[in-house]
Amino acid sequence: MITVIHFVVPGDIDDRSVPSGGNVYDRRMGTALGAREVAVTGTWPTPDDTARQELANVLAGFDDDATVLIDGLVACGVPEVVAAHAQRLRLAVLVHLPLADETGLVPDLAADLDARERQTLRAATMVITTSPWAARRVVSHHGLDASRVHAAPPGTDPAPLALGSDGGTRLLCVAAVTRRKGQDRLVEALAQVRDLPFSCELVGSLRRDSEFVLRLNAMIKEHGLVDRITLAGPKTGAELDAAYAAADLFVLPSHTETYGMVLTEALARGLPVLATNVSAIPETVGQAPDGTVPGILTWQFADALRSFLTDEDLRERLRASAHARRATLTDWDTAALHLRDVLAELEEPACRT
Repeated sequence: MITVIHFVVPGDIDDRSVPSGGNVYDRRMGTALGAREVAVTGTWPTPDDTARQELANVLAGFDDDATVLIDGLVACGVPEVVAAHAQRLRLAVLVHLPLADETGLVPDLAADLDARERQTLRAATMVITTSPWAARRVVSHHGLDASRVHAAPPGTDPAPLALGSDGGTRLLCVAAVTRRKGQDRLVEALAQVRDLPFSCELVGSLRRDSEFVLRLNAMIKEHGLVDRITLAGPKTGAELDAAYAAADLFVLPSHTETYGMVLTEALARGLPVLATNVSAIPETVGQAPDGTVPGILTWQFADALRSFLTDEDLRERLRASAHARRATLTDWDTAALHLRDVLAELEEPACRT
């Protein structure tokens, strides 16, 4: 049985101006596991020499055979640092998103990060992902032994049902405003249904991709939607809860997701979802016990939005399915117990060969 888990996380884990699903996962799992957390400051996954040396010092400070879980954002760009300690530590790398899957990277940087990540994951004792889809992806893409790769999905907090509006016209997207999250796709779709009543709040950090934020603002102005689409910036706590409570439909237009925690946060409130039918999203959205899907998974956002905004029966069916799916979501304590069981396999001799 594991007695001590060391957890190496990004230095901005608690920065409320740049909230992320990865940081929430790290904070909630680390707390539930009682892990000894070490936050390492740096521009991960492309750190400067000072940050590299800090990480090297942190890893060197762990005793031989210590169980160490390290966030992939920190680990995957510096294989030379991680590999130097991989043989003496019981080292698990937690992959939230394969580095090269971040949208908007120039090809040379994407290729370099991809190669570095492959070296890191092959050196690690174990690789942990946040969904079964992501586990299959890293096994296939990086040529890993599937027995070394495990999925440990996040949990979800119970939440009150969203009250929404009388007309079903309030849309909510919670995601950092970046190319990968695809808010430009959503704006274009909303421009095609501007003849219908709606409002849309985009909640999320505006600091991750400033160039994209500028472009998105320009698109909103160009389409004459300034009064209907709000770039609200990041929200947490009661402020975020209020945004969910006021919504009728949760929208996530991402190009890729290895889980999509905001989807289950929406479903926990009985909110139907509209999301791209890509990567781990169908797994995360899942099905209600009766087999219905609590939302619309499609690339045709304009058509889906028009259907939702004009068809009251459709809204009721999706809401009923979301309410039923809500009851099947996994809580954080259960999710953390599963992660602990996964990490316990590091103690087995087979993991050390």
